[in-house]
Amino acid sequence: MRRSHAGNYYEPLPQDNNEIEHENERMAQELSDKIGVLKSLSIDIGNEVQFQHKLLRDVDDDMDRTGGFLGKTMSRVVKLSRGSHNYIIIYLFVFAIIVFFILYLVLKFR
Repeated sequence: MRRSHAGNYYEPLPQDNNEIEHENERMAQELSDKIGVLKSLSIDIGNEVQFQHKLLRDVDDDMDRTGGFLGKTMSRVVKLSRGSHNYIIIYLFVFAIIVFFILYLVLKFR
């Protein structure tokens, strides 16, 4: 990959061998520092990925449990609707209407 500023970034090489060695050591130290930062960053990313994976696994387990619970509840509701217990539901509905009517009368004539 070419960079547009690559030609302006590098300085001409010094002429003395000691200066070349010093420049080489300085650049090696900068590279070492950058590698250390990248290593630290990659370790942090790895830790975050593990944490997020654990959270997603927990959410998945919770959803499975909720789905099972909902499935069992729906099967019970279907059993109730298929059975001969339809009269019980009508009785409960009539009872609720009577209770609300009595409460209405009590509160109105109070």
